Amino acid sequence: MSKLDYTADEMMTIAAARMLRDGQVCFVGIGLPSAAANLARLTHAPNIILIYESGTIATRPDVLPLSIGDGILADAADTVVSVPEMFRYWLQGERVDVGFLGAAQVDRYGNINTTVIGDYRKPRVRLPGAGGAPEIATCARDILVIIRQSPRAFVDRVDFITSVGLLDATADRRALGIHGNGPAAIVTDLGILKPDPETRELTLASIHPGVSFEQVRDSTGWPLRAFDGLPVTDAPRPEELEALRDLNERSRRANEKAVAR
Repeated sequence: MSKLDYTADEMMTIAAARMLRDGQVCFVGIGLPSAAANLARLTHAPNIILIYESGTIATRPDVLPLSIGDGILADAADTVVSVPEMFRYWLQGERVDVGFLGAAQVDRYGNINTTVIGDYRKPRVRLPGAGGAPEIATCARDILVIIRQSPRAFVDRVDFITSVGLLDATADRRALGIHGNGPAAIVTDLGILKPDPETRELTLASIHPGVSFEQVRDSTGWPLRAFDGLPVTDAPRPEELEALRDLNERSRRANEKAVAR
């Protein structure tokens, strides 16, 4: 399969879905994380337990939700609990294996910004905000982030830390009372970045087919390094593409029908 047979977004979503394992408990964000998590459920991880901030547990939506409050999540869930129970029992109780988040900005240590671009007191852009992401980033065992890569999104230092990553080269998350391990991987439309075990800095761990290292480097706001023996991400398999495209098409039709009502 050549690179012309799929889009960069499809490559990114499939690469992110592959990082989830069957049987995991995954706290899912809306948008790209939701697409990747549900693709994993529809392909190699049918027993993954997807939970959303609104309190839906083990949900299996037929189409992608428009928000955490979308009724399709409750309709397709094994059960729905209160939001306080979701955060206190599931997240703070360390019962979530993976937190799957999006971001507007991410820096070299995996800190996430979804609050403002520019100075907090006088921002150039006000972003959607935190939601439950700060708690997910601190309490889930591991964090996955999916985001399109550009110099504006991949910055040396985020304008505002909404959700903590590894903080910096020396900070100890555990000493600060943060239970989770932080970002395990950042999946983009160009490749996959993972923290260097020694420096903690996000480092290119895999590059997508048809993408050059120079392209990834030029889309990063710090001097990007790559791990030795940089592999190329496996191209999407036909069954992965078919499942993703079917999911997106069903979601598109459902959304059009909802708007027409």
